[in-house]
Amino acid sequence: MDGAARGNPGPASYGVVVRDPSGLVVARLKKYVGQCTNNVAEYYGLIAALDYAQSHGIRALRIESDSELLVKQMRGQYKVKSADLRPLFEQARKMCGDFQSFAIEHVVRERNREADELANQALDESSASPAGFAAPKSGTRNAKNEAHRIRARYSGGALHPLEPLDLSEGSDVELTIHFRRW
Repeated sequence: MDGAARGNPGPASYGVVVRDPSGLVVARLKKYVGQCTNNVAEYYGLIAALDYAQSHGIRALRIESDSELLVKQMRGQYKVKSADLRPLFEQARKMCGDFQSFAIEHVVRERNREADELANQALDESSASPAGFAAPKSGTRNAKNEAHRIRARYSGGALHPLEPLDLSEGSDVELTIHFRRW
């Protein structure tokens, strides 16, 4: 998995390549996540990978990332000092606990090329759309004061967004809950 930002902060995205134990690619995920730092984009990529694995019944997971910061924070070797990263780190750590086996390892950039390409594709596709946003999926709108569709996970008595919320502090929102069925 990889996160990318053009500027720091700047337009950002992630790319995730999901492989089965034999190395066969079973899924490719990419998403433009708005304006944020590269490190925030890395965490969004990690959370997307964890969510994909959980929602597809994967019980043993190994994550590869070229972000030394993310890997060492997730292993407890580095403290999470950034206020922007803290909630994402906590969400990712909590999600990791749901697996029977979880490992995260740092890999050299060359071993992460496919995920990097996906992240850059998401950025390129977002810049081709008006206002620099990814083209909306059906049922979603990008304009302020209009409906936005996001995914969230309920845990610990609260909803935790699985993607960035483009909200200003103190924004009032209305939620409609739809349960996902597998």
